[in-house]
Amino acid sequence: MSLVKSCSRTITFFSSKPYVKQSFNALNEKVNEKFRKDYSFLQQYYSGSKLLIDSKGTSPYDYLPNYERFMSYSGPFHLKFVDARLTESTVELAEHSDFVSVFVNDCLNRNVLQTLSHKYGIKCVALRSAGFNNVDLSAASEFGVKVCRVPEYSPAATADFTIALIMALNRKIHKAFNRLRDSDFSLDGLMGFNMSSKVFGIVGGSGKIGKLVAKCLRMGFGARVIVYDSYRDPELVNMGIEFVDNIDSIYAHSDVICLHCPLIKGVTEHLINSESISKMKDGVMIINTSRGGLCRTDDLIEGLKSQKIGSLGIDVYEFEQDLFFEDRRFEIIKDDTFTRLLTFPNVIVTPHQAFFTQEAISNIAQTTLESLYSFDISGQIKQPNVLN
Repeated sequence: MSLVKSCSRTITFFSSKPYVKQSFNALNEKVNEKFRKDYSFLQQYYSGSKLLIDSKGTSPYDYLPNYERFMSYSGPFHLKFVDARLTESTVELAEHSDFVSVFVNDCLNRNVLQTLSHKYGIKCVALRSAGFNNVDLSAASEFGVKVCRVPEYSPAATADFTIALIMALNRKIHKAFNRLRDSDFSLDGLMGFNMSSKVFGIVGGSGKIGKLVAKCLRMGFGARVIVYDSYRDPELVNMGIEFVDNIDSIYAHSDVICLHCPLIKGVTEHLINSESISKMKDGVMIINTSRGGLCRTDDLIEGLKSQKIGSLGIDVYEFEQDLFFEDRRFEIIKDDTFTRLLTFPNVIVTPHQAFFTQEAISNIAQTTLESLYSFDISGQIKQPNVLN
């Protein structure tokens, strides 16, 4: 006879597009089975049998479930999907939920976290992203809300997209595509450069994404690569990639600057601004596939107008939360800063899609569900998924 009672848990997914619903529904039962397979072990454990330990001194679980949680565990979660972003005005959609899952532009400020905890009794929030700049972690800890993330879902997806943006801007692929549709077969204005002839500066080059970009540029294109990062990765050093102690060296010597660092308020926020742009080479290319807040957008526009910035490729935007991930073809875009960016012929803006591959979405769903199943049974989430 099973020890498990019937008491279904509900996860409410905010910012749920069709691909979110499809991927999580497909994996819910599969991930549940991963936890169910050790029921015999757990039943032995709770019935007083000898605890099974493998040769490394670990049990089949990262954390053993406590008895009360195990007794109430009921198998696959009930998944509830809502299209709305999580904000102070939409938080009531989390009512009757046990867990909440959010994406990069959802708001988890103090007020939202307090409502989730005190009004709806939610003890765990799962981010479907690696970044967590949209979360007030100190408030989450104060209110007893565990926050987990997906620290690594597909670094290659974003790294590949970064290289694609560089190549598209360099070889003017976006211009050529549009010209050809108008039967303009001329080459005027389409000249690019050999990648091996340029210096590429990477901010955050020892992180998983930055490292892949650095390796591709160095080993794939034979370019000179310089990196600014607190950690000097020995593998990159052995490839001939240079590390610099001062970010100003990146600005002064790079023909192309790629941003692969987290957004930290007061530290990396507006890292690219009028002052830093003034230190860059004339005609510099700037690529940002990390977080929009790393760049002060108004200063980017001034840099483009003065031609200090020769080209710009961004997959993220400082104020994207009110624009991205929605079909707005029949709306008037009221963000004048964003619409001004789109007028430059040497700018490519994409809608935060660098992460968006089949493999990445599958990994996000897998990791998110595993973390929530682990918390449901044991009350704990393994590192590095847990944030507080």
